[in-house]
Amino acid sequence: MNKKVVVFSQIDSEVQAKLAEKYQLVVLNPKQGDINAQIRQAVVDADAMIGAGRLLNESNIATAEKLKIISSVSVGYDNYDVDYLNQKKIWLSNTPHVLTETTADLAFTLLMSAARKVPSLDHWTKQGEWQRTVNATQFGQEIFGKTLGIIGLGHIGAAIARRGFYGFNMNIVYHNRREKIEVAQQFNAQYKSLEALLKQADFVVVAVDLNSQSKALIGAQEFALMQKHAVFVNIARGSVVDEQALTEALQNRQIFAAGLDVYQKEPLQQSPLFELDNVVTLPHIGSATAETRKKMAELAFQNLVDALEQRTPRYLVNENF
Repeated sequence: MNKKVVVFSQIDSEVQAKLAEKYQLVVLNPKQGDINAQIRQAVVDADAMIGAGRLLNESNIATAEKLKIISSVSVGYDNYDVDYLNQKKIWLSNTPHVLTETTADLAFTLLMSAARKVPSLDHWTKQGEWQRTVNATQFGQEIFGKTLGIIGLGHIGAAIARRGFYGFNMNIVYHNRREKIEVAQQFNAQYKSLEALLKQADFVVVAVDLNSQSKALIGAQEFALMQKHAVFVNIARGSVVDEQALTEALQNRQIFAAGLDVYQKEPLQQSPLFELDNVVTLPHIGSATAETRKKMAELAFQNLVDALEQRTPRYLVNENF
């Protein structure tokens, strides 16, 4: 009998078709009732799961008896209880690297949009407010030649630094769990303590993984250290930032602006952030281009196939059992 694969969220249609050719496919649909109840029922005899954006833990996969792999169509894996997966000897794979450049593009989109007040001025123009030459109320912040502070100099952080250094002649400073001398040399980047970076940077971009050390990394104390003209950008995970502290910093004009793609609770449907004209709010679209999502789906497909065909997947998050 064909091995059973559970598709627990929407994935690329061509990849789904390829899976259907090889395996018995069960596609879950939240419109058909409680999604967690569907997961509990579907995983009882499932060999693999593929998808993204769902919380998977003991509450909904304890019924799995022979699950070999959860292939996540994502880089981040904070939605999964990795300790529990290790306990059950279930592989978790992800799709790193293929979304590095497009996520770095979005970080700079947010940086530039927030610095130059693009969304609010677009609205202002369309509302017919542009009746005379703009004044200081509409002025933004210059980007070229300024200091860019990057918190987390991984693949994405380095790609952001490259854009700032080569594209905008920016001075690069960074904070990381450890110094990355070889990477930093490419951009003449200087390693700083978090406090020093926040005090010095004109633009602060957060690009860290979410873990026990980075949760609530940026809060009221950190915003108080930033310069009044500073622009804050988060393309990491919402829980890295104290959202209430950020909201208050923006409300009080403690910092100039923010550009956000991630939030503590997603989808973000109601928030005081929506009432502010100095924040750009995007719906977690860091990797949301047709080309990148295709690459991610293909990589997740290959991780899954490798596991089911007794090969070690290329990108494992947890142990090689």
